[in-house]
Amino acid sequence: MKTRSLLLMLLVLLSSCSRREAKEKVDALPEIYPDYIGVTVPKNICPLNFSVPDAEHIQADIVNEKGESLSVGGTDHVEIPEKAWKSLAAGSLSVTVSVWDKKHPEGVTYKPFPIYVSTDDIDPWIAYRLIPPGYESWNRMGIYQRDLTCFDEEPIIENSQNNNGCVNCHSFAGYSPRDFTFHARGKNGGTIVMRDGKMKKVDIKEMSGGRHGSYNIWHPSKRYIAFSSNSTHQAFYGQSRNKIEVYDLWSDLIVYDIDKEQVLQDERFTDSLNLEMFPSFSPDGRWLYFSTAKPVNMPMETDKLHYSIVRVPFDVETGELGAVDTVYSAYRQGGTAMMPRLTPDGRYMLFSLGECGGYNLYHSESDLKMMDLETGEMVPTDILNSDRAESFHAWSSNGRWMMYVTKRFDGRYTRLMLAHWDGKRFHKPFLLPQKDPEENLLLLMAYNVPEFIKAPVVVSKDELARFFQNP
Repeated sequence: MKTRSLLLMLLVLLSSCSRREAKEKVDALPEIYPDYIGVTVPKNICPLNFSVPDAEHIQADIVNEKGESLSVGGTDHVEIPEKAWKSLAAGSLSVTVSVWDKKHPEGVTYKPFPIYVSTDDIDPWIAYRLIPPGYESWNRMGIYQRDLTCFDEEPIIENSQNNNGCVNCHSFAGYSPRDFTFHARGKNGGTIVMRDGKMKKVDIKEMSGGRHGSYNIWHPSKRYIAFSSNSTHQAFYGQSRNKIEVYDLWSDLIVYDIDKEQVLQDERFTDSLNLEMFPSFSPDGRWLYFSTAKPVNMPMETDKLHYSIVRVPFDVETGELGAVDTVYSAYRQGGTAMMPRLTPDGRYMLFSLGECGGYNLYHSESDLKMMDLETGEMVPTDILNSDRAESFHAWSSNGRWMMYVTKRFDGRYTRLMLAHWDGKRFHKPFLLPQKDPEENLLLLMAYNVPEFIKAPVVVSKDELARFFQNP
């Protein structure tokens, strides 16, 4: 405690040497990017660096509930020292921003705003894919991992290791970096499965009689992985707010038994009568949730395609699926419901809801919705949504943080948002912090399929190379 106080005192003394006093004060909040005004953040998050448009100099004075303070200055953005931030961040912080620019050459100080630091930890690592938007051609992509306690990012795999093929559809078992899977397409591709730190390449298509593995989820036992097998295509609009329509000509549900090295298929979910996709196991492993719809003539009848969310009992001993139970009915409740993800306690189901179609990420009206599975009532989620698409969401291991992607900033590039769930309501979400906040504006890659993990994935590049060099 003594060391912490000395550190803060030293930082205040050092910063005061270059600290400026603005001549003017206004009763208005500053325009900062990202918008961290009034957000709730985990206590172990990295510093919330921000910028101010057209600023020539910025100064941020941060004070916590104990009266400990820090003053940080910068030109076009503020970079808060990591050690100082971790020492200061607790309870409610008050941030006062002063700006010097062409309109205010002698400086203006804005109304202070709060940042709330929750005592709830967040899983220290996340994994995601970075890829150009779907309507662009690409030659570079990868699956990356990021340390949320700082700004370190590193690749798990890049497609330069996979003959420049596509790498996608990654997931983890129990937030474990030693139990994960991803799919590699192209020459010598296949599904890579790591369990207990040991990797192997699996040919799901050969095992299933022609059905490859796409979107997937691990069973809590780490014995099974449920896949949807999709024939995915895209069409371009001539006039529409949406640029493209991504759709499936067919999609089925299959389960891979890792122990027996075989694919289990239920003819109810592999016939042509229904489309199935985005499987998700309940935390206790007793239920398998997924989206399903009656096929229509795609892409011409996109407005007639509506996915419901159903669940079936799952037998952990045999991998067999039981009777279908509808959780969200698109025909009764409207829209198209995708990507069911349950809170770790199994009480709530978060999902993506659009007007029609199968891939809500490409529909600007798509929002995140949440259902209380005990009562069937909907939980307010307006604070998470915007007038652009929100989708691809994941829960932290303690169920207190939720991460998702949004197109709210420019309608093209998905960015990562995090939001606190206190068990009753969501708090204002915040953009993934970057060392230079402008990176979220300048990065010409889109975030895709974010997942929480408890530690970094460690993979052997030589071993991966061996998988993709040999048939």
